[in-house]
Amino acid sequence: MEVVTFGETMVLLAPDRMVPLEYVNGFHKHVAGAETNVAIGLARMGHTTGWFSKLGNDPFGRYIRQFVRGHGVDTSEVRVTDEAPTGVFFKEQISPDQIQVYYYRKQSAASLMQAEELNEAYVGGARILHVTGITPALSHECRRLTFRALEAAKKHGTTIVFDPNIRWKLWNREEAYRVLNEIAALADYVLPGMEEGQFLTGCSDPTEIADRLQKAGAGAAVIKLGADGAYYSNGRISGTDPGFPVKRLIDPMGAGDGFAAGFISGLLQGEELPSAVRRGNAVGSIVVGVSGDVEGLPARGDVELLLAGGTGMEDIIR
Repeated sequence: MEVVTFGETMVLLAPDRMVPLEYVNGFHKHVAGAETNVAIGLARMGHTTGWFSKLGNDPFGRYIRQFVRGHGVDTSEVRVTDEAPTGVFFKEQISPDQIQVYYYRKQSAASLMQAEELNEAYVGGARILHVTGITPALSHECRRLTFRALEAAKKHGTTIVFDPNIRWKLWNREEAYRVLNEIAALADYVLPGMEEGQFLTGCSDPTEIADRLQKAGAGAAVIKLGADGAYYSNGRISGTDPGFPVKRLIDPMGAGDGFAAGFISGLLQGEELPSAVRRGNAVGSIVVGVSGDVEGLPARGDVELLLAGGTGMEDIIR
């Protein structure tokens, strides 16, 4: 397995038109979760990936497992429980850049994941462990599981890529600051957005954020700057990749996960930090042109076309 990740994936019910949710009568069913977005994105680019979690023994749980497995992601470590339901959430979209989500995930099946259920060999056998800040916020046991996975990765020499992916509906700020900084200090690569970086470090400049994270223990930091690309630093190399112009913004949700998938793909292909960041920006720019979390994730050939610079976005998106 090249990449292993873990966390909660839910069923997303998206409205069939852009109006306030109370006026919506029809919904489309999707699968959404930061970790599975990354795993599916990597699988689409030709990498072997695995995801573990806990799902309810219900139709939504079966749907998620079949969907993720159908995209080429290994789900052999996913557990099923009768004790709690699979989480769901609704998306309200008034315009392409005005989105609100409503979660129904409290005491969901994924929040019942146990640290003792971790298969250390599954983590230790991977080249990269992808971790988000969502999982440790789900419950005390999920937090223990997260740190046990990090310990297993350290023990076996598995590279750790950490995306804070802060969900404020799950955290109080004091606890988030402490736990997420602990994880960042253990990571080989930390991928915060600008606001997340400001929260974690108290700095307002990307170079200062990256420097502070590295001084605290992180191997390298990549600060996502939205439409302005990303700043990167590993102590030897630093700079800003400007990203790619997006001619048609359809759905910004999932852009950060697309970036992470592209970035990790670059690492797996042996690229230096600047090239891996550029690949991450390429995937992120493609994802925002398609509605849905995974629907816009590109194949490797599509990414290579964009990186080659010889084609427009409208020719890449299928």
